[in-house]
Amino acid sequence: MFIASLNYIQPLDKIEQYLEAHRAFLDKYYQRGVFLMSGRKEPRTGGIILIHAADLDEVNRIIAEDPFNREKVAEYTITEFLPSKTAVGLEKYLQI
Repeated sequence: MFIASLNYIQPLDKIEQYLEAHRAFLDKYYQRGVFLMSGRKEPRTGGIILIHAADLDEVNRIIAEDPFNREKVAEYTITEFLPSKTAVGLEKYLQI
């Protein structure tokens, strides 16, 4: 499991130019069951994506497709974690 933390490095008006394409990118990976949750940070300085992927290489390949990455309007910090406890209904994501 991975957390992608996006930090905007361009003004919000520049981010807005790529928001529709970014949302289409998100939808693609939600449909594949790779993205589990996402949303913007508050205050609006970036966003978070919770990713269910096999390894860091897969995450990096996916992030390379993000229009925010391609257009260099956001930077990404990727954190891997191994879920050892979950809420009811999320047990399939345990990695103990």
